[in-house]
Amino acid sequence: MIHSLFLINCSGDIFLEKHWKSVVSQSVCDYFFEAQEKAADVENVPPVISTPHHYLISIYRDKLFFVSVIQTEVPPLFVIEFLHRVADTFQDYFGECSEAAIKDNVVIVYELLEEMLDNGFPLATESNILKELIKPPTILRSVVNSITGSSNVGDTLPTGQLSNIPWRRAGVKYTNNEAYFDVIEEIDAIIDKSGSTVFAEIQGVIDACIKLSGMPDLSLSFMNPRLLDDVSFHPCIRFKRWESERVLSFIPPDGNFRLISYRVSSQNLVAIPVYVKHNISFKENSSCGRFDITIGPKQNMGKTIEGITVTVHMPKVVLNMNLTPTQGSYTFDPVTKMLTWDIGKITPQKLPSLKGLVNLQSGAPKPEENPSLNIQFKIQQLAISGLKVNRLDMYGEKYKPFKGVKYITKAGKFQVRT
Repeated sequence: MIHSLFLINCSGDIFLEKHWKSVVSQSVCDYFFEAQEKAADVENVPPVISTPHHYLISIYRDKLFFVSVIQTEVPPLFVIEFLHRVADTFQDYFGECSEAAIKDNVVIVYELLEEMLDNGFPLATESNILKELIKPPTILRSVVNSITGSSNVGDTLPTGQLSNIPWRRAGVKYTNNEAYFDVIEEIDAIIDKSGSTVFAEIQGVIDACIKLSGMPDLSLSFMNPRLLDDVSFHPCIRFKRWESERVLSFIPPDGNFRLISYRVSSQNLVAIPVYVKHNISFKENSSCGRFDITIGPKQNMGKTIEGITVTVHMPKVVLNMNLTPTQGSYTFDPVTKMLTWDIGKITPQKLPSLKGLVNLQSGAPKPEENPSLNIQFKIQQLAISGLKVNRLDMYGEKYKPFKGVKYITKAGKFQVRT
């Protein structure tokens, strides 16, 4: 199935490669680099690239490309999911999935890849099993290994590997028993010139951090589970119970994991939390133009919108910009033509605005179309879809755990056309 894996940084350097069957030359990545040059943005690189003898299937995570080489017909989503598992495992082991972290722990990286894929087929991808096979790096363990010459590889087979719940190890013990759930929702939206919604969709996930002793059996219920479309489940969830009662029933893995991911695609359920008033104009046969945008909260349900950033890719004929922000600060890069306005929090009493003049190349024709505004924001303690956790019940253990739920709404690909 998967022949080889190449890790490529933003500069186009292949800094790690792993081969499971025969060695595939690095030159196969030239097809990937060609596709990368054609794509305007790193996120627009095609995930599947066909070459004369191979298929290249890739993902982009944390400023790194994970490029796998396939020689036979295979479901692409299967490979993409596996690559995301690899990135998640690096994040779990090293605290971050970056080039520096991977280079610092290169031996553990190769050990992990050897366990996760056997002769090109996925084998152990669950975090709990991997941590029993290969112990995560610590400073003390690194010192001991360098003195004794031992490795991080465990001596015994993981306890969960042979059970019918391979995602949870046996004999887990904690002094403080805790279960935390983060409901994180991202709004993808396109707003047209007049302020009406062309497209709106919510992508949501529920991430869990479970530190419970023994073998607990949990049931998580929602106030309004009918909101959710296209739900994707962690293998621990009993699907029959969800189908009949819309309740998540599961024996959880130990530690951090993604419980479900979902979509809310009905546009009348997607509340747009910000509005933008804009006036961007370029005069014919003139070397200047006007730029004026104001941003304000729309339906924030009594919560503060924070971490607001507006980025605008200005036309090529723009030389520089003289703007005055009423809040926050702005930067304009004359090379990439990227304007970034960092606003911070919005207070409804005084709406932030950015006004001023745009200087254009003299004699150049007027830009054919106005630029789009890309907006980033965050709202704490709010799930914009209205999803609410009702209760969490635990069976199979006698103790009372500490339980907590946190809600966060963020902007995904949120674009306002001008």
